[in-house]
Amino acid sequence: MRLFGRRNEPAPDPAGGITEFWAWWAQARPDLDAMVAAGEAERLAEWIGPAVLVVHPSLVWEIAPGLTAEQALVVTSAGDPELRPVAHRWAAAAPPADASWEFHPFRRANPHAMDLTLDVGGYEFALDKLVLGLRVPHGRPRVDVVAHHPIFTLLDDETRTEAALLALDWLLGEDDVARWVGDISAAAYQPIDAVPAVHLPGVVADLASGYGDEQWALLEGETASGARLIATARYPLRPVDHPLFDQHIAITLPYANRDAEGLPEGSSLEALRDFEERLAGRISRMDGRAVLAAHMSAEGQRVLHVYADPVSEAAVHARELIVSWEEGRPRVDVAADPGWIAVSPFLT
Repeated sequence: MRLFGRRNEPAPDPAGGITEFWAWWAQARPDLDAMVAAGEAERLAEWIGPAVLVVHPSLVWEIAPGLTAEQALVVTSAGDPELRPVAHRWAAAAPPADASWEFHPFRRANPHAMDLTLDVGGYEFALDKLVLGLRVPHGRPRVDVVAHHPIFTLLDDETRTEAALLALDWLLGEDDVARWVGDISAAAYQPIDAVPAVHLPGVVADLASGYGDEQWALLEGETASGARLIATARYPLRPVDHPLFDQHIAITLPYANRDAEGLPEGSSLEALRDFEERLAGRISRMDGRAVLAAHMSAEGQRVLHVYADPVSEAAVHARELIVSWEEGRPRVDVAADPGWIAVSPFLT
């Protein structure tokens, strides 16, 4: 497998870049197929690299073995949540896979990962010699990883960390790394409790089995002024599970009946519950294009945080629903938020 990538300044128009890329691909396809047949990897890079840059210069690309096709073109955000929607929209606009090419917006797990060896800093990085220290924090949907390889004593911190991250992508797939792996470090010396890297997918599968059903977490905190704040959030809450949901819709509902700490009670609490049920009903009819991520109540108002695919009508539904709200003046604010910054305290 040959890996290529570029990092530069942000592209002004990813949507236009995606359209331009696929128009170019259709024209260049015969030449690209000829390069693959001739094994001209460097020339292939000279053609594909600039085309990916047009989509966004911070995307990373590679050619990998396909699942059903001969090879796959992978264009990935390399774990950057701000760019993940761009990579997924690029893949969504791709032509149907055929015998030669398929297209993916993230690195998939390689079933032959333990047979792979690549050059890292002039040294052989063989995954069958990689060992991992694994720790699952109590009650947390993640596994923290300390990676070690014999060549790590010969590499600087940045190089061995990059090698460890790439190895985890091959073992689990890039999106499952984002879902289930927490802290990652690359150690020059082997952890005491290290196990062969081949065991990582099994550990993650066991962890994931405990989070198959929808769950919510109840959280407490304080506002900037010191008032009590109650929040409810999906658990686990991860943007990687909804890669096209980069539109944030904040619905603010003032409520009249509150206790001494500013939290809703009585008829206001019932009205809020009714509103949320009606909102959930609207979302359920959007073909999976929106999700209620969290809501927070404090100082006489509740804010519901919805994330949606911008092509959905989630914002329209939110504005229609608030018309019936009778306690104070409700508000709907809509903004682009691909990194889910608005709910960052709740991200798993």
